[in-house]
Amino acid sequence: MSHSKARTLRETLREASMRIPETEARHLLRWALDVSDTWMFLHADAPMPDAGAQKFASAIERRERGEPVAYIEGRRGFWTLDLEVSPATLIPRVETERLVEAALVVLPENSALEVLDLGTGSGAIALALATERPMAHVIGVDLSEAALAVAERNRQHCGADNAEFIQSAWYAQLGARKFHCIVSNPPYIPEGDAHLAQGDLRFEPRSALSSGDDGLDDIRLIVTGATSRLHPGSALLIEHGFDQATSVRTLLETAGFERVETLQDLESRDRVSLGFQRGA
Repeated sequence: MSHSKARTLRETLREASMRIPETEARHLLRWALDVSDTWMFLHADAPMPDAGAQKFASAIERRERGEPVAYIEGRRGFWTLDLEVSPATLIPRVETERLVEAALVVLPENSALEVLDLGTGSGAIALALATERPMAHVIGVDLSEAALAVAERNRQHCGADNAEFIQSAWYAQLGARKFHCIVSNPPYIPEGDAHLAQGDLRFEPRSALSSGDDGLDDIRLIVTGATSRLHPGSALLIEHGFDQATSVRTLLETAGFERVETLQDLESRDRVSLGFQRGA
């Protein structure tokens, strides 16, 4: 009785690459087998290990349906961190690292500062700041209990004892606390935007993506609420869409913020606007 020859890694990858992009197929194969690129290269003509075959096949089917790679793997790298993500959280993106960079500029090292991250999701921004500024106390807030559970697991994984997460609708549960820096990557996509029905965005939580007809409803709440919750001279930094910089700067200036400016990301798109509370 004859048996068909087991497929090699090379053949398995070739077949998968006919269904999804080859770079994604290779990435998912490495994840499914829990091996390195070097291992896959050295064993390209070896039989596909049974242990990872079903995991890889399931991953290819999910990706073929459009599910983001980060949700399939349950993890995404951000800054220097390896973070858990889930459909309850946004997938951290490299352009948001611009917000972290900008915040670190205004947060001096070796200072016991209070920092607030509004809409923390997976905790990516809060934990990046907490690990870079170990003497600071970083609070991340989110309305989603499921997102906060992910953030807390990430906090423990990162060993960030100087971070904590609180369930709150923006500032609602923070009382009279004041901060030396407020950062946020809030929902900023207009509700009717066609991009919400495309690509990875289809799978991400809508409440973390869109905000009103112009996408600025939550940013308005963040800006107006920040004025009573920042120490004099402290900064508010907000990530926004590439075409919203003028509107966000106007909101900041109208609220009385000084030294208002917009920073660009690595692709030269307007990405982060910031301003400083009066009194410095």
